[in-house]
Amino acid sequence: MARDVSDATPIESRDELVAWVAQGEKPSAAWRIGTEHEKVPFYRADATPVPFAGPAGIEALLAGLQRATGWEPIEDQGNLIGLFEGEGGGAVSLEPGGQFELSGGLMADVHETRAELDEHLTQLGRVAAPLGIGFLDLGMSPLWRREETPVMPKSRYRIMMGYMPKVGSLGLDMMLRTATVQVNLDFSSEADMVKKLRVSLALQPLATALFANSPFTDGRPNGFLSMRSHIWTDTDPHRTGMMPIAFEDGFGYERYVDWLLDVPMYFVKRGATYHDVAGASFRDLMAGRLAQLPGELPTTSDWANHVSTVFPEVRLKRFLEMRGSDTGPRSFLMAAPAFWVGLLYDRSSLDAAWDLVKHWTSEERQTFRDEAPTLGLDAVVAGRKAAEIARETLKIARAGLTRRAIKDALGRDETSYLDPLEQVAESGRSRARDLLDRYHGAWGESVRPAFRECVLLDPAPA
Repeated sequence: MARDVSDATPIESRDELVAWVAQGEKPSAAWRIGTEHEKVPFYRADATPVPFAGPAGIEALLAGLQRATGWEPIEDQGNLIGLFEGEGGGAVSLEPGGQFELSGGLMADVHETRAELDEHLTQLGRVAAPLGIGFLDLGMSPLWRREETPVMPKSRYRIMMGYMPKVGSLGLDMMLRTATVQVNLDFSSEADMVKKLRVSLALQPLATALFANSPFTDGRPNGFLSMRSHIWTDTDPHRTGMMPIAFEDGFGYERYVDWLLDVPMYFVKRGATYHDVAGASFRDLMAGRLAQLPGELPTTSDWANHVSTVFPEVRLKRFLEMRGSDTGPRSFLMAAPAFWVGLLYDRSSLDAAWDLVKHWTSEERQTFRDEAPTLGLDAVVAGRKAAEIARETLKIARAGLTRRAIKDALGRDETSYLDPLEQVAESGRSRARDLLDRYHGAWGESVRPAFRECVLLDPAPA
């Protein structure tokens, strides 16, 4: 998340929380695409992590990017921790371990998303090169131990890092060492939201398999194709997972809000101060019975910030956020929005995708989720291999993008962005499998070559 919301409007009832979610509804002509991607920074000279402070640290990188873009600063207790462009525009933020995130603006099509990504990487490369900083295009930092990873000075992260070990064994690894690409999409009504949520939840393990790109931890293979995805299975069971309630009869805004009301909170922000209320529920805040802030009642910003601290495989805010994929090379960063737009933004494709998944049971969906990080496209759901389902799903997505018929200046439609995923589906081999082959072959059982071969930016961009 780029920055916490600031809106002091009081919240007095559950109905207002439901209305807040419903305000995300947009007519199809106003649907937009938001893409977020994280990347792990490192020093090119010695493959060490980049600390926050110092003349060539993360803060210096942000300051240089601010000068290059003219974006507004985001500060936390005097530290520069992010940048934002303005209403409807992009933002740059830091994940706890220094993962550098672009939260893209609201784009009309995948071509605009590509242009935004290209501009960001060009600007970032120009600033990073003199500092000796590169960025891995892997879903998890492959070499440094957790205790070697710098921690960014963001107040909310201090609270989260104190709470995570109480509810799971891998939450700190999630915060400090993983990187993802996410896609944010709109809905037109409650029924449209429910259908898109169900389709995308069911297919999130498929995205995990297609984008699997985190097979190394602590300098060696970790036994997974997507360790990043596996980490989420032991982070915090109260706020993660496949949201089986989404498939129950009667699910909608109200049921989602009721679930959120009982998910433990992390913090309440008042002014510039983050108050640690970890473990309390939003119901406690609405009743004015938080032990840390007795009598304090919620605001709209409290709700928006709380919604941003739940992490199911698909998150509903006032849009839907696809969360199942490892970050990757530039072509995969573009494949992610193309995949989901092709499936969810065309009515015929959405119907076809729903027909594909609607008979899967809760147990089958969960098994698929459990197996995908390890088995990738060899995982099985409803008696079919994931590779077979991937090929069928990509045909559906390609048809949806073809019907959109949105072309760039060279006359190309959005279907070309699916090419990397179709190659994975046809071969049955994710990038993680290729990287493991390199590790056991040309890399000589060392992950250090990844700091040359798995880099998002060229060493000295023009």
